[in-house]
Amino acid sequence: MDMSFLQVLPVIVIPLLLAITLHEAGHAWVAHKLGDNTAKQLGRVSFNPIVHIDPFGTIILPLILLLSGTPFLFGYAKPVPVNYNNLRNPRRDMVYVALAGPLANILLVVIASLLLYVVGYLPPVAGDWLLQNIQFAIMINAILAAFNMLPIPPLDGGRVAVGLLPDVLARPLSRLEPYGMLIIIGLFLLPVFGRQFGMDLNILWAVLGPVIDFVQSLAIAIAPS
Repeated sequence: MDMSFLQVLPVIVIPLLLAITLHEAGHAWVAHKLGDNTAKQLGRVSFNPIVHIDPFGTIILPLILLLSGTPFLFGYAKPVPVNYNNLRNPRRDMVYVALAGPLANILLVVIASLLLYVVGYLPPVAGDWLLQNIQFAIMINAILAAFNMLPIPPLDGGRVAVGLLPDVLARPLSRLEPYGMLIIIGLFLLPVFGRQFGMDLNILWAVLGPVIDFVQSLAIAIAPS
């Protein structure tokens, strides 16, 4: 097995599990607080990563992307079940539940940035290991926060848009949910087809790049100079 993979694995496992786990736990906790106990009854209001892990999305897919040398790393956990009819104000509260996941990732960016103040006080080996974990944590949480806020159902941004837009726009957008993942996969594949014709069709990165840069600039502002 490629030694570079074995070297990078110890510094991506913890940040990736935390990023995905807290994202889903955030959805579950806010849904519970707003009146829907569906996730709580299934044990999903938890920081235990085991209850949120999806074998393919959390483990296999990130490993495939990592081993294939792709320029991005992506993964996902088991979606948190939410019965929006149980929420006290379904349309408004749907927005809060959806925002909870990306905001959990932003919180992890802040925490990771603050941990940079500790690195200098650790022995060199431990400090280097923690620094690499922090760098990856900032990157993956910035990516997850930005990606999940794309206004495409069933992503969090899609649910926020459906909750905030007037009905004349919200209803057609909500009907896209069964096809949302196909649209997202298509956006990932567009650059591949574009290269065949000498065209830059990386629309996804054009949208996400500035948001990811903004979140990472937040980390830089917090980190020690």
